[in-house]
Amino acid sequence: MASDGGSSSLQLPCVFSPKPQQYLALCAQDGRLRIWNTDNKTLQQEYVPSAHLSATCTCIAWGPCRTVKDGPQRKKRKSEAVQVEERADLLAMGTAAGTVLIYSSVKGALHCTLDGGHTGGVNCVQWHPEDSLLYSGSDDTNITEWDLQSGKTRSVWKADRAAITSLCVSPDGKLLLSAGYVIKMWDLETKEIYRKFTGHSTAVTTLCFATTRPPDGNGLYFLSGAAHDRLLSVWQVRDDGKDKNSVVSFTLTDEPQHVDLVPSNSKEKAVRLAVVCKDGQLHLFEHFLNGPCKKPLSPTCSVQLSDTKDSPAPIPLLAAALGAEPRTVTLAYGNHLQPVMERVELNISERHICLTRDVHTSLSLSMETNISKVKTPLVNAKSKVLVPGFPGHKAPKGSSQTSEKRKKDNDTKEMSIAERLGEIDLAPVSLETGAPKNAPSLQTDNFAVLLVQGLESNDANILNKIFQTRKESVIRKTVARIQLSAVLPLVHEITTRLQGHPHSAKMMVMWLKSVLMHHTSYLASLPDLVSRLGVLYHMIENRVKLFHKLSKLHGKLHLLTTQMVTGTNSSPVTEVDCTAKLVYEEESSEDEVSGDEALPDEESDVSWEEEDETMEEEDEDSDRRESKTNGEEMEHGNESEEE
Repeated sequence: MASDGGSSSLQLPCVFSPKPQQYLALCAQDGRLRIWNTDNKTLQQEYVPSAHLSATCTCIAWGPCRTVKDGPQRKKRKSEAVQVEERADLLAMGTAAGTVLIYSSVKGALHCTLDGGHTGGVNCVQWHPEDSLLYSGSDDTNITEWDLQSGKTRSVWKADRAAITSLCVSPDGKLLLSAGYVIKMWDLETKEIYRKFTGHSTAVTTLCFATTRPPDGNGLYFLSGAAHDRLLSVWQVRDDGKDKNSVVSFTLTDEPQHVDLVPSNSKEKAVRLAVVCKDGQLHLFEHFLNGPCKKPLSPTCSVQLSDTKDSPAPIPLLAAALGAEPRTVTLAYGNHLQPVMERVELNISERHICLTRDVHTSLSLSMETNISKVKTPLVNAKSKVLVPGFPGHKAPKGSSQTSEKRKKDNDTKEMSIAERLGEIDLAPVSLETGAPKNAPSLQTDNFAVLLVQGLESNDANILNKIFQTRKESVIRKTVARIQLSAVLPLVHEITTRLQGHPHSAKMMVMWLKSVLMHHTSYLASLPDLVSRLGVLYHMIENRVKLFHKLSKLHGKLHLLTTQMVTGTNSSPVTEVDCTAKLVYEEESSEDEVSGDEALPDEESDVSWEEEDETMEEEDEDSDRRESKTNGEEMEHGNESEEE
């Protein structure tokens, strides 16, 4: 069994166990490893890695079949000792945290954890066909060789400048193929490069050895497939070193996602190849590898599945495994959480085959046979089951008063759903102002239930009433309480309404914001998130591009309108009126004023003159006094001298 070793952002690991394909191991979006039994189509085991959200499983690979002891057994006789049963047991899982988990399907538990070999996420793991060795390639551009008996690394070497996306060990266990953008062939004993092959422009995701013959006779072939490439290239390892170009190429409808190959032992035996593409189709090839072939080879048979509805839709294939007979193929299709496994005999003479399957009935059958802890009781047909929510269930005795009130208030006839929806008023005015007590009000739970019903039935009336709410708290609680299955229909409804009138788009932005706040983790777990939200992203991006231009235009128009308004409101400038509004004239003192009234002015003049004269007289008196004092002092001074 060979499978793609590379990991893609939208590709989930899915691998059949080695022959005879008894188990199917896959990792779903929830991070759990599930192992399904292909014989009875039931879930065999389920494993949840610790901290699986931070260490997502990126690649898985089954180990070679080995003899496993299930438990204490009796001693076998000599006749029974020859019969040794080999089973597929160990499963290697590479994680995004750089660790490798080894899971045992027989024990149903983790066998060991290989840690410390990589500093980046593990992209591919590959088992050695004979020894208990494991090889892993990582984003840190290194290849690590693990010893499973000790659980430690044997050797680590740098293999490429880019991340290692695919690995493959030769059937004899002497050579190792590794690929990033360049395919390199290593000698496992010396860890030296044996050959280099270039021809892919993108990361190589698939490597498989097509022959088991030794490389010394120009008979060693291997094939490779890359991301975003619709060709599978076949390379020949030659002794003369002239193997720079691929010798054969197989055409596909999309990039390869899962590859199963039955190698060739001689030139007379053809190589059988089954390729599941990303678009969900299966292509079967059969070719004799005996040298170069210039023309690309088309598939001998292409298989596609569809459902049985009136408008049939394709069912994607997850993996395929070739059986012992040329016509038998084991298919796994449907959903990663609940796949459907089936062995089919195909008529290879037809170029295109379309198989119709009813996925729902096959899912229900497989779920019935699955082991479940919930047991449904066996009830007689005459007995009645009183369960809350079922007809015939009665309320407890404590609520007798409320039940009597309801009986009095309600009529004997029950109202239909349309009449109930008609009575519910979801207008924004009633939500803001508040309705009277007797008026019917809608709680947040009813909002969520009605929203899911409107999305499932695509009823425009219900959706219009719900989307009229403007309270952010109500919108947030409603979006938080809807089921995860209703998130994508709600996003599609919001996208269609955002493309409508700007007023409705303004309301839808609040709903979109609440959806992204509460359900981003669920949306991020979807494998086809880019295609589902592409219309919404491009619409938002186009509107944001126009926002800068519209803001500039709005500013210019605002300037023009303000100038026009100020121009119309301002009155025209006229000549200044020089005439006085009020004139004040003083009364004459000669004609009208009496003589007594004029006295103060005269007295004031006289008083000023008198003051001047008195001031002059005082100055003269002061000068005289000073002279007298000076004279007396002089006389006193003379008398003293005479004495």
